[in-house]
Amino acid sequence: MPRSRLKRAETVYNACLFSGGKDSTLALHKAIASGLTIDMLITFQPENDESYMFHYPNIRFTKLQAEALGIRQVIVETKGEKEKELEDLEGALVDNKIALLVTGATYSNYQAGRINAIAERRGIRHVAPLWHVDPHEELEEIARDYEAIITSVAAEGLDDTFLGKTIDKEMIARLDEANRKYGISILFEGGEAESFVIDAPLFKRRIEIKEAKKEWNGRSGKYIIQSAALIDK
Repeated sequence: MPRSRLKRAETVYNACLFSGGKDSTLALHKAIASGLTIDMLITFQPENDESYMFHYPNIRFTKLQAEALGIRQVIVETKGEKEKELEDLEGALVDNKIALLVTGATYSNYQAGRINAIAERRGIRHVAPLWHVDPHEELEEIARDYEAIITSVAAEGLDDTFLGKTIDKEMIARLDEANRKYGISILFEGGEAESFVIDAPLFKRRIEIKEAKKEWNGRSGKYIIQSAALIDK
């Protein structure tokens, strides 16, 4: 009889789909607070600034956030083409042996549905701590415990004066007003805006923006970080 061989179990990892914005950063913190260990941040760098799934502005500075968190980061390049970028996501999850994925999905059925389909197909557990969160509860938590700035706007009612501004109580009031007048999502779920986290409870150091510029085309705009560094809190 041939001797049986013990097969070593394959190492698998828990990851967070991390854009550096308020949603993915808050979801990461809530996942860790719930007792999950996160081994890896997976960040997509799209070539296309019209990506349906992934953030575009200032992605390169997520390296500073990962360093501040002390969590290994994997950066995946994608062309950002609709549906094709989902293949890139699935490939990255398989290649990196992901068993559990945390995302910052809040209300987008487009995003959550596609991630759920990939997770089910690949036997991955999808954890979305912010799914159907109360918008004001999220923003109030961000304003209280985090430092996050608005890095892009692309909706009626949001102009260049929003760019680079901190999400604080005053900003929440401005977003509420834009919601009443124009119907925007104050969580930016329809692509109205994007954000970038400068400091968070689990950051060992905070990010200092040394140089940045605004780009405005009359209807939408971006706050482009040109230089930044980690500093002591």
